[in-house]
Amino acid sequence: MNKTTDIDYGPLSELIGIWSGDKGIDIAPEADGEENNPYYETITFAAIGDVRNAETQLLAALHYRQIVQRKSNDKIFHDETGYWMWDAKESTIMHSLTIPRGVSLLAGGTYAESNDIDGKKVLLVSASMDDKNWNIVQSPFMQNSAKTKSFTHQITVGKGELSYKETMEIDIYGKQFTHTDSNDLLRQ
Repeated sequence: MNKTTDIDYGPLSELIGIWSGDKGIDIAPEADGEENNPYYETITFAAIGDVRNAETQLLAALHYRQIVQRKSNDKIFHDETGYWMWDAKESTIMHSLTIPRGVSLLAGGTYAESNDIDGKKVLLVSASMDDKNWNIVQSPFMQNSAKTKSFTHQITVGKGELSYKETMEIDIYGKQFTHTDSNDLLRQ
């Protein structure tokens, strides 16, 4: 339970707050190969309470916003918003996100304390174009030019530290590319 409410945020309770880190690495596709972009970012997770679906499913939800800036020029190159949700009855974590490139997704996974590491929570979610439950929605342009086929996001959080690795399989420039982002952040 969250200390300030009676809502059970489960493993998501560790996320609540403001996080920042400057060790990010974005490995992204280019027409002639790949580019490596060192970055810094701030992620804010805010508790929004519980949500009841069809009078039977109870979710605890966090809203988040992630702002990522290149170290080379301080320009924002990634602005993401969405929700993390916890279904305690089913031990399910859900992550919905939208980026202003015409891509949205709903990723999910089952949380198990046995996967935690050194007293830190491990949150793992995924989505793919072929998954009937956890799917990716893209604009026609992205479908034809830079199609995201799968998405995996793992967060390890606890003791004032958060690290993540995000992997997307993308069809772009006539080939398959594994796009990754990773960073280590501290609670502010």
